[in-house]
Amino acid sequence: MHDLIEGGCLCRHVRYQISQAPKATAICHCKSCRLAAGAESVAWAVIPVDGFSCTGSELRRYQSSDNVERTFCGRCGSTITYQQKPETIDVTLATLDDPESLPPTQEVWCESRLSWNVANSALVQHDQAG
Repeated sequence: MHDLIEGGCLCRHVRYQISQAPKATAICHCKSCRLAAGAESVAWAVIPVDGFSCTGSELRRYQSSDNVERTFCGRCGSTITYQQKPETIDVTLATLDDPESLPPTQEVWCESRLSWNVANSALVQHDQAG
């Protein structure tokens, strides 16, 4: 990956850059992601932690479980990241300036998928984490 990928929140108060290629892109159907985003699923790019930098206002942090920290804009509430491992950070694909630039390749936690959220047959499906 040679170009920076940029994104940010709804109110543009938080801006970020991705400077390294994602290790994976996925749509997550777990209950925790659904509740954090208020959506039926959340699409993520898994980025090496040193390939992500915030260029706008500082992100607000929330520890959603013992080993998971989520971030969001403190002004508009947009969900920005999820971090469980110190070496990677997951960034919401919908907050990219060009979400089409990193399409998801798989769906994870499909065992938790809501019945009215139809599977995308073009993507690899995983009952739990991919």
